[in-house]
Amino acid sequence: MNRSLPLVRLLDRRSRALRRQLAAAVAGKDTGVHQARVASRRLREALPVLTQGLHHTKAGKARRKIRKLTEALGTVRELDVTLHLIDELADRQGIPHAALAEVRADVMEAREERRALMLKRLDGVGTEKLGRRLASVRRALGDATAQAWRGTLAVRIARRARRLERAMQAAGQIYAPESLHQVRIAAKKLRYALEIADEAGAVPCRDVVRTIKRVQDTLGRLHDLQVLQHHVAAVGAAPRHRRSTPDAGLAVLSRMIEDQCRHLHGRYVASLVALRAAVDLARHDIPVRLTARVRSARPVKMSLPARRRASGG
Repeated sequence: MNRSLPLVRLLDRRSRALRRQLAAAVAGKDTGVHQARVASRRLREALPVLTQGLHHTKAGKARRKIRKLTEALGTVRELDVTLHLIDELADRQGIPHAALAEVRADVMEAREERRALMLKRLDGVGTEKLGRRLASVRRALGDATAQAWRGTLAVRIARRARRLERAMQAAGQIYAPESLHQVRIAAKKLRYALEIADEAGAVPCRDVVRTIKRVQDTLGRLHDLQVLQHHVAAVGAAPRHRRSTPDAGLAVLSRMIEDQCRHLHGRYVASLVALRAAVDLARHDIPVRLTARVRSARPVKMSLPARRRASGG
């Protein structure tokens, strides 16, 4: 049996996801921009792991092109999310609608400028050449029988778990936006590495991935609200003759956003016990099981004490 078959399938799934979502992003679908960016990150994460020990794969060149895609899509994705948040806030009681409308107009103007830049950058990436390079990776992977990728992934997961642990320690339980942003980034990178182990069937670890994703989602929304708050501040800093919104309306809007940020931070603090248990598994148990080459690995689950701590029992 060709041991590389699950890896070929993993590469195919991630390559197809990128092509599909990239087409949606170019067509103007805001969800396509976000999903294409996620697909590009997941594919970038997989390439150095899957091609470990292989030669003449052009994986490095493919990763550089995918990185350019990620960067190009990022110019618009942030503002798409900001517009969604504005639409959510519009339905809430007590919202100063005039202030919100002015912030929305500011974001829309910036989004149109960034979308033009995104399309220009995407056009310069050369997706056809990227497709050829990914096909080269697939051919090399299809002929491989080595298991070097397991050790590479184990080291990658352990290293990223340590980074997340350090970021959590630095952030503590204080509301510090930049420190929390670093926790979110570290959690995202660890999750992408763990997904490879799970998707390849090497070490099923969906419980761990779900725990990390919940925290990532909480911190992601927190970050998105902070971006919105930045736009509120930008409108407030504009000269009075260039805006119709009074300072009082912007101040109310800013306080409402700040309250949501504080609430999300509280949710993050409440999840720390479960997150620490997941990070501990990612640092120790999962890398060991990867390098042990267990054929019939059982799903990785938190220990009973960890589950009790996570549930508050």
